[in-house]
Amino acid sequence: MNKTYELTPDKKVEILENAETLIKLYKAGALGGKVMPEDANPHLQKDSDENYLYFTLPMALNYQRNSYKLWESAQKTYFDAETSDVFVPIKVVAMEIDQLREKLTKYKIAIQPNKHPLIWMELCKTFISDFNGSVKEFFKFNHYSVEKTKNYIMNHKKQFPYLSGAKIMNYWLYVMEQYTDVKFIDREKITVAPDTHVIQASVKLGLINNEDINENHIREIVSDLWNSVFIGTNRCPIDIHTPLWLWSRNGFSVKVGNTEKH
Repeated sequence: MNKTYELTPDKKVEILENAETLIKLYKAGALGGKVMPEDANPHLQKDSDENYLYFTLPMALNYQRNSYKLWESAQKTYFDAETSDVFVPIKVVAMEIDQLREKLTKYKIAIQPNKHPLIWMELCKTFISDFNGSVKEFFKFNHYSVEKTKNYIMNHKKQFPYLSGAKIMNYWLYVMEQYTDVKFIDREKITVAPDTHVIQASVKLGLINNEDINENHIREIVSDLWNSVFIGTNRCPIDIHTPLWLWSRNGFSVKVGNTEKH
């Protein structure tokens, strides 16, 4: 029999209070610093096509790897005149795959030499063929709606390799909101993107139990539970992602509420 995951009203209140505390601590810089992996970027104009592409293409390669190293590699790739054209879709689709592989592996933005260049190439082909090579055009086509954007990607999974994964897709939309000028009309639809740190922090707060970690679909379960916590509040679920991530990454060195018991 499948276990039912549901929070009592009292538990929701407790977790919401602790979540608010975590968000305040994060904003005060008390969770081990505010430097995030994506802060390694060339500081392009937020509204430029180049900026939108910079934060999109590497994201599809952000699977089971050190995010800090990925974005450091992206930054080095961008600043090298011999490799910077990998961020220009029209130039990418004109390359032979071996040439693209050489450019993407130079600074290890691609660490899987066969799979990663193919993912990069497919995304560039998608944006060129359907959206004039522009991520901005893609969001405009979907009326700046998170829900419509997600639905489009899920209905065209092959055209959005790895970016269509629930964890990466939600985190990508969050990063786009933070580092570009895009404004989504329904940002509350960006759900928590549960990686290992977010899941561990969710255990610490009592959202789930430690024995639940190995459950099938635990990422979806955690995401749904956080959605339920923030229903009826002024918060969006994704607002808790970075505080949870930093709190766990730094070993829960800051005590939050009565988390000793969890």
